[in-house]
Amino acid sequence: MRIEIPEDAKRRLDSLFEAFAIVAEGKYVYLCDLDYDYSRWSSSAVDAFGLPDEYMYEAGGIWENYIHPEDRDAYRISIEEIFSGQSQGHDMQYRARKRDGEYVVCTCRGVVIRDPQGKPKYFGGAIRNQGIHANIDTLTGLRNLYGFFEDLKIHIDRETPVNIIMIGISNFTEINEMYGYHFGNLVLQKFGRYLMEFVANNGCVYRMDGTKFGVISSSKSIETLKRGYQIFRERFQRGFKVDDVFLSMRLNAGLLELDNFEIDDQTAYACLNFSYGESKIRRQGEPVEFSMEMTEGNQGYLEKIQVIRNSIVQDCKGFYLLYQPVVSAATEKLVGAEALLRWRNDTYGMVPPDTFVPVLERDALFPKLGQWILRKALQDGMLILEKQPDFVVNVNLSYSQLERPDFVDMVNETLREVGFPAKNLCLEITERCKLLDMSLLRNVIVSLRAKGVRFALDDFGTGFSSLSIARELPFDTIKIDRSFVSSIESDEKERELMSHFTKFAASFGSGICVEGIETTGMRDILQKFAVSTFQGYFYSKPITLEELLNSDFLKTEEK
Repeated sequence: MRIEIPEDAKRRLDSLFEAFAIVAEGKYVYLCDLDYDYSRWSSSAVDAFGLPDEYMYEAGGIWENYIHPEDRDAYRISIEEIFSGQSQGHDMQYRARKRDGEYVVCTCRGVVIRDPQGKPKYFGGAIRNQGIHANIDTLTGLRNLYGFFEDLKIHIDRETPVNIIMIGISNFTEINEMYGYHFGNLVLQKFGRYLMEFVANNGCVYRMDGTKFGVISSSKSIETLKRGYQIFRERFQRGFKVDDVFLSMRLNAGLLELDNFEIDDQTAYACLNFSYGESKIRRQGEPVEFSMEMTEGNQGYLEKIQVIRNSIVQDCKGFYLLYQPVVSAATEKLVGAEALLRWRNDTYGMVPPDTFVPVLERDALFPKLGQWILRKALQDGMLILEKQPDFVVNVNLSYSQLERPDFVDMVNETLREVGFPAKNLCLEITERCKLLDMSLLRNVIVSLRAKGVRFALDDFGTGFSSLSIARELPFDTIKIDRSFVSSIESDEKERELMSHFTKFAASFGSGICVEGIETTGMRDILQKFAVSTFQGYFYSKPITLEELLNSDFLKTEEK
């Protein structure tokens, strides 16, 4: 039997509702007096969905009738847990039917407010109609990447600890090529729907860029998200149907536990992207959580990444280049140098690139840093060319630079502005470029080589793709990683391997540069092979431009 709410209780409800409405601008607000199951809802919600009235008894049951049948169970369970005192609120997504009969995705967040004695008194919150906001992915109806950043900023500003997972589809290109883009869109829609149903009341789901989806959860631990992902992953590996087509999908997942509020949303996203990349490239889809152990074991690591990232924005303040000489294997005279990136400030001192580049190379800011490296190396190189006109500057590239459509134009424009001869520039890429489309990479290399720019394949042999990349793409130089020569003085197998490497390179018209030369014995043995150049501490550690300009290498060249 319904108990009528007294007028004084209704006035208190109205007062509290008005406070909710002020701080929830742009959302539908609701507030329920749990003692009487009596609620007040925003008039805009009444208009949008055709609700009976602004004031309602048993509004939870009424609202349930507006929720899509497939989403009602999760909603009903959440409401029952709130009224029974088992839950302190909810944070969920579902589809709700508007007045015109169309369903829109809604994000509903609410909390239980207790009286001074600790008894649940009110349940209130806000509903965001995703259909009327710009931060919506039009294909899936989920919040998009901009919505993800918006919500992430809110959690950081409010210092609310959250756990985040990014899930992506590996074999989506194959699906598109086999069944067409329209079918591919259906797959993404269904995948997003399954993920939303799977997450239910435990977080908010987002359609990120491409085939990636994200979940932000303040209620589930990182381990719970990992276990949930494994269940979800196995489900799609076994296969599911889309328009009577049975598909098996390979997934990847990166996770981040965000409880450090000294960093911004972009830094958090870069770390999340890094862990996702590790899952895709190195762990065959196993979930990978971003952790300090993946980098340098420093508890202040996230703050350091934030500071370094901000340095890029500030015209690359704090970054500088060192140069490691490259010498002729036959004459041991200087022929070039590899530009090596470093960063330092008063707080952290000097930070080598392997502690921040793997994270930041997936950041949208990284190409800006890459352009700074190229320009600085060429400007320094102009000073070296005054002493040695045939000197070659080697500059390392990231795959994130190479995939940009304006990369070739950027290189040509930088060469022109600095006045640096294209033939004196060598761009180094690694086997990580296997992530790129080979035809795209070939076009980049062929276009720039036609201008005179040289290309080198760095760290040859350290990955499974090195041989295929060297076979498919035209390289001027193949650089043999130091790990293959570290024991060459005593290991016959390393000498046999070097013989195979040199024959392989010669068959494609490429020269060989051996890295990691540290002793006279290594030099003497490797000079017996068809090796073009050497690089290593036996000749020089990485040094500053000033040290290089005043070194014996260039003094010898001047004589």
